[in-house]
Amino acid sequence: MFPLILIPGMMCDARMWGGLPAALPPQSVTHFLPTGAETMADLAQAFLQKAPPRFALAGLSMGGILAMEVLAQAPERVERLALLDTNPLAERPEVQARRAPQIARALTGDLAGVMRDEMKPNYLAKGPGKTQLLDLCLDMALTLGPQVFATQSRALRDRADRQATLAAFKGPALVLMGAEDRLCPRDRHDLMHRLMPQSRLVVIDGAGHLPPLERPDETTAALRRWLEDE
Repeated sequence: MFPLILIPGMMCDARMWGGLPAALPPQSVTHFLPTGAETMADLAQAFLQKAPPRFALAGLSMGGILAMEVLAQAPERVERLALLDTNPLAERPEVQARRAPQIARALTGDLAGVMRDEMKPNYLAKGPGKTQLLDLCLDMALTLGPQVFATQSRALRDRADRQATLAAFKGPALVLMGAEDRLCPRDRHDLMHRLMPQSRLVVIDGAGHLPPLERPDETTAALRRWLEDE
């Protein structure tokens, strides 16, 4: 069984995965935090320098985008791939245009405001426990800090389209999303599923952008099945 590497979303750390790592089949599970560079290419190179020769790879949101960049750079090292609540396309111009004001606001001392006003409202589905999960999201963001926000924002802004990368991948694959994800909607996941026809598409009701925290049991079950796929 190959080691599993998990990559969290933007301004998240390993806490984003909740209890999922401990609930997976017994194998080596490690985390890679996408910090220290401001391009996807450089982040992927840093990842590959630390990663074992061959591994299973799961990423959510920005983590999924970075997972696709890793796959583009070293497809022979990715044994299987799980993409959660993410997007294989380059960033749209209207989203790119919002990055600079957000970065400026974060770097001048209002990271909490940026997260509260522009990020957190899109994260979660309605339901019990939402306030506590949003507090966790804010704590993860403030722990990482404004410089990480700036570099991650630039990496997302300038990312490449990775449709051809996914189409070339033939290993076991999972495409998973929360049914109420407003940041990475259903059409992006349908696209990834079409590009990887061998993949399993899982849509989790009652979850938004962060199914590992919102619907941990269903998310864990989907990843366990993916890890067991031949």
